[in-house]
Formats: sequence, structure tokens, C-alpha cells
Amino acid sequence: MKKGIYSGILGSMVLFGWFMHLMLRSSEFVILSTNDIHASLDNMSRLATAVEECRDTVFTIVVDAGDRWTGNAYVDLAENRLPIIKLMNAVGYDVATLGNHDFDPGQKVLETAVENAEFDVICANMKSSGDNLNDVEGRERIVTPAGVAVDVIGVVTSYSNGHPDGNDVNFEGLQFEDPQLVAKRECKELNGDVKVLLSHMGHDRDLEFAAQCGGYDILIGGHTHKLLDTVVNGTVIGQTQRKLKYVGVTRVKMRGKRVVDVEYENIPLQNYAEDAEVKSLVKDIEANPALREVVGSMAHPINHVGLCNLQTKIIKEATGADIGIYHRGGVRIIEGLPEGDVTVKTLFDNEPFFSQVHLCEMTPAQLRKLIVEKYNDTVNAKESHCVDLYATTPYTIITDEDGEAYDVKFPRLKEGCKYKLAVADYVARNYAHFECENEVRLPILVYDLDVAYFKQNSPVRISNKPLQSVVVRKKQ
Repeated sequence: MKKGIYSGILGSMVLFGWFMHLMLRSSEFVILSTNDIHASLDNMSRLATAVEECRDTVFTIVVDAGDRWTGNAYVDLAENRLPIIKLMNAVGYDVATLGNHDFDPGQKVLETAVENAEFDVICANMKSSGDNLNDVEGRERIVTPAGVAVDVIGVVTSYSNGHPDGNDVNFEGLQFEDPQLVAKRECKELNGDVKVLLSHMGHDRDLEFAAQCGGYDILIGGHTHKLLDTVVNGTVIGQTQRKLKYVGVTRVKMRGKRVVDVEYENIPLQNYAEDAEVKSLVKDIEANPALREVVGSMAHPINHVGLCNLQTKIIKEATGADIGIYHRGGVRIIEGLPEGDVTVKTLFDNEPFFSQVHLCEMTPAQLRKLIVEKYNDTVNAKESHCVDLYATTPYTIITDEDGEAYDVKFPRLKEGCKYKLAVADYVARNYAHFECENEVRLPILVYDLDVAYFKQNSPVRISNKPLQSVVVRKKQ
């Protein structure tokens, strides 16, 4: 009897010792992250090498923070935009959240992509009341070989219109709660050892959220295309800019189930060799001679401002409008264009949204209100407090000493007169305070207007000098 008691005590002590050993055992894992790929294929083979090398060394989780397409004709013109999903499957992603541009081609295409993804797609602040995207969960748990439970939550940005950036029709039947409120609520419900937030809110809202809610160990962000590596209120925050220039590397050290250290670093993908298998897949995707057709040429290099100036000029002249207006974010080739040939792919990459042009009439007063309200936009910070609306007519935004716009000067317009405007589709559909008369949406793609212009006017010349400016003046 005593022997049994002693055996039981000894057994309990052994079990307790084994349990304590597990609790105190050190382990590590790595999270590799991307965001805002925008269908970029150039470094996908290098990313595959980075993932393979990391997984050969340590347990690795690969995540993406949204916006997987919209920006490359080889993907955006393919059926259901599946080439990028095929490549992500080959690389070995584990989990991804949704970005606003993932909704661009419509919910059916997005649902097909989710169904074909060999990784989990999560978005906690999206609910579907329709037939699409009902299988998208809000969270994912990944358990490391050391038994560490890593809980990953995904959220996408949402604004006062009740959905992310994009045309209203793409979000019908979907509801989007405030991502910060949802992320905070989810954090309280998680019981994993490591808490990770995959956020497509933008760096500004990520930093704001982390300052208010210190419950996440790691926040992987996207949407604003920033190169970010910081710590706020105990949360390590990273973002890898855009188009696969970098991979985010988060090294997590554990002592049992307790986080000991978290380090984040953005590493240029150019440093890695190309994976042969993924390189071959990219080559197959890019084997489309129709997209390589030369439609014209540039007489000289132009920067992003020059491209914006060119886009406003094209839609103005094509429609016979008095003024052409285009938003900065709608001109996607940030680096501009070099001198020389311009192809079908180039023009589609610059305007991949299948946008149309709206014709309408506006007075300077209505245009002034639109520009001022957009400059002071408190909802979509990445489009505010800068020149967002480029135009063929020059204007100057007047701000007070606090940086808030209160007036716009139009040197070539007469107050009270009505002007015929050609306006970007996105501006007409989504900008608050867009007030006009006789609005008509033309059944013409901006891309088609661009192709026609280059075919008729090459070599194209346009000024890189901005027609818009911002001046600070003390409010009278």
C-alpha cells in the first residue's frame, strides 16, 4: 500500500517535471509576410526561394495582408485571375486576409480564387448575407511543432460608406464592421499563445489601433504601401511596401508558451536566387503575345505627375470636355514611363480597373467644394492632405496654418459659369461631395481611350510639371 502511494507520488513528480520541461523549453518560429502584391510576378520566384530556405531552417508561417491583384495585365486579364493564386500555392502560403482590390473583379471571381487557394483566406469584419464568400472565416490557428498556438485574425479597411475602397456594386450583399472594433473584440476572445493581426487597414490606422489595443504580439499590415518596421504599445508592426519588393521576416522566440522576443525586418527579395519551378510558372503566365503589342511610344521619360497630366488630357480631348479630372490613385504606374515603346500591357497596368468616364457639368464653386473636402478627408487618410485630384486646368489649394484646406483658386475659370467635365469613374462614384448636373456615364473604357491616344499621337509628349499646388495662408 505504501509502495503504491510512493509510486503514485513519484509518478506525479515525474509528470510534473516533464510538464515543467515543456513549459520552459525554448523554441522559435518565423512568419514571412507580404502585402499589396498587386499581381506583381517579377520577384515571385525569389519569394519561393526565401520561403524554402527559411523552412529548411525553422518552422515557418507564410502570410499575406491583401490586395493580391489589380496591377498586372498577365493576371488581371486571365480567367478568374487565377495565375496569382496558382503562384501563391506554389510558394506555400498558409493564410491571407482580404484587401479592398481583391473585390475589384466582383465577388464571383473572388470566391473562385478563395476556392482554388491552398491557403486559408480570413476576414473577421466581413459578413455575407448573399450567396458569395460565405466560407471566409475570421481567424485561423496554426500550431508549431513545439505546441505553440498561433492565432491569426484578418481584417480589411471599411469606411463611412460601409465597405472598403471600390465601387459599391462589388460589395452588394456584404457587410463590413469597423476593422478596429472587430480586431479589438477578437483579441479578447483569443486564447492562443501568440496573437497575430493581418490588417488591410493602412499603416495610419494600424499605428492608431496598436496604441489603443496592446493585445496583439504582431501586426502585419497593408493597404498604404509603406515600408514599416516599428513597435507600438508592445505590438511589433511591419509592412513590406508593394509589388513584392520586400519580404517581411518576423522571428518569434518562445519559452514554453510564453513569448520571449519578437523581431521584425524587411528584407529585399532581390537578394535571393530564383526558384526554377516558380520561374517557369511565371514564364508560362507571361507567354501572351497580345499583351506585348506596341501601341505607341513616349518621346521622353515621364514621372507619376506626367502620367496624371497625360490621363487628364486624354479623357478631356476624347470627350470634348472643357476640363479633364483624374485621381492620383487611379494612375497606377508610380515610377512613370521611360522613353521608348509603350505596349498594351503597360497601358493596362496603368489603368487596370476597367474604369469608364463620367461627363457632367460643374461650377467652380462645386469643384472647389469637391477639392477642399477631399483634401481634408478624415476617413481615407492616404488620399487626403495632398493633391489628389489632377486636372487639365490649373488650381491652387489654400490651407490654413494647421494644414486644412479652406479655399481653391482657379486662375482660368470664371465663377458662376458651368463647365463640362470629364471625370474618372472612381471619383464620380465614390467621392463624397461630388455634386454636378447632367451626369452621364459613357460606355467607353479609359484603357481604350489611352490605347487610341498613343496610336494617334506617338511619340507622346507631356509636361512633368504639376498644374496643381498647395499654398499656406493665414485665414482672414
